[in-house]
Amino acid sequence: MKNKNRYNVTVGELIEILKQHPKDMPVIVSGYETGYENFYQPFVKKIKHLPENPYWDGQFQLDEDGADVLILEREVRND
Repeated sequence: MKNKNRYNVTVGELIEILKQHPKDMPVIVSGYETGYENFYQPFVKKIKHLPENPYWDGQFQLDEDGADVLILEREVRND
């Protein structure tokens, strides 16, 4: 049974979310440092690829003239 206090999304819920988007739409995740976190509700943004960026800045950045991608952004905790 799903524990909403621990996990934000189940596999079934993620499948339903993904079905709402084109099958060829890229998916990226936010990241930094170690460990794993829940993610917020996925959303679509325009990004550009910047492979020369340092690893802590990520190889993708928001860009209104970029390509649409589905983003799984990690939950940020302030505890």
